[in-house]
Amino acid sequence: MFLSIFALAWHKHSQKYLPLREITFTITMDEIFEFLYGIQRNNNREWFMANKDLYKRAEARANEIAQQLIDGISAFDASCKGLTVKDCTYRIYRDLRFSPDKRPYKTHIGIYVCPGGKKSQLAGYYFHLQPEDEDYLDGCLISAGLYNPSKEMLKAVRDEILYNGEPFAEALAKAKNFVFFDSSSLARVPLGYPKDHPYAEFLKLRNYAIGQPISKKRLQSKNLIKWAIDEFQTAYEFNRLLNNIVTFRE
Repeated sequence: MFLSIFALAWHKHSQKYLPLREITFTITMDEIFEFLYGIQRNNNREWFMANKDLYKRAEARANEIAQQLIDGISAFDASCKGLTVKDCTYRIYRDLRFSPDKRPYKTHIGIYVCPGGKKSQLAGYYFHLQPEDEDYLDGCLISAGLYNPSKEMLKAVRDEILYNGEPFAEALAKAKNFVFFDSSSLARVPLGYPKDHPYAEFLKLRNYAIGQPISKKRLQSKNLIKWAIDEFQTAYEFNRLLNNIVTFRE
């Protein structure tokens, strides 16, 4: 069942409610996107406090999605068993200490299911929602793998590819609908690695993260979460291999 909503935002200058756009989402998604479009256009404490109830409803829907993802992923990846929603979700408040962007609130929702929870730095499964005209990422998406790994982790993965790249390529091939993020690749093979290596393109990567977009049609589907879990399962071997490498397991 679908619900058509007319999102409203509180404009900080005119102090009037302004219509944003007519958007159609599933019942699970409508409050999430009503809040995201609102905070995107009115990223200030006045609007947030005036719409705190909307935020709480959006947060509750996002937490429901997180729990469904935890349950579904744990069914095929035992390393994610026992995680809580809090382990896999993020605060709405931005860290402004070192950022020139002083907007106080995030305009996206991310859910990261991985061994040990979001602070572990291990490879996992990421579910991302944002307004379509937000420039934080390239739209709504799902992803897997290692994003922004430490220098030690990055070297460990590159060294494994150097000496034993075939299992990496095989695991990647199983995640057939995922692709690497182009922006994470170096122009040249890093120093210390052979330029003519058969997996030279893998050695150039700075992030071992793969992703795929969530289409508008998919966002409106009642099977969205099931689809995401099914896609994540194809990336299980990729994540398992990465985590074995960076934690030095066989």
